[in-house]
Amino acid sequence: MEEINVAMGIAGAVIALGLSAIGSSLGTGRAGASAVGAWKKCYAQGKPAPFILLSYVGAPITQTLYGMIVMFVMIGTATKESFLPGGGIAMLLIGVFSGLAMGLSAYFQGIVAAGAADSHAETGSGLANNMSAIGIVETVAIFVMVFTLIAAVRLAA
Repeated sequence: MEEINVAMGIAGAVIALGLSAIGSSLGTGRAGASAVGAWKKCYAQGKPAPFILLSYVGAPITQTLYGMIVMFVMIGTATKESFLPGGGIAMLLIGVFSGLAMGLSAYFQGIVAAGAADSHAETGSGLANNMSAIGIVETVAIFVMVFTLIAAVRLAA
């Protein structure tokens, strides 16, 4: 097993996790700031602050979990004796692009969740529709995770 090949494979795995986590951080931060602002509006109007807004804030965190799953599978593949020669560069690229896609999904999910938090706090309704919109954005990350896993395991014959 060529060390540089394995090292690039592991680097790609860690990059997938890192980029997805960066997106989760940005997304939850964006949604969290909106939820805090929405709660402030509720307090100012003497309305109860809806606790359910935390579900919007936490939605983008799942992309970090997907990145972790991808990382574990990629590391497992990169450290197999059957890892293809030259597979390290492929794994590195897979890690960069899958992590970026999952991270962007989390970021944009945070934007949708921010709007949902503001809307829900103002109207007191819309949970099902809001979660549906958030879930559609989530689906991009799920697709990326699944297709990445399929591609990564193919690098070990």
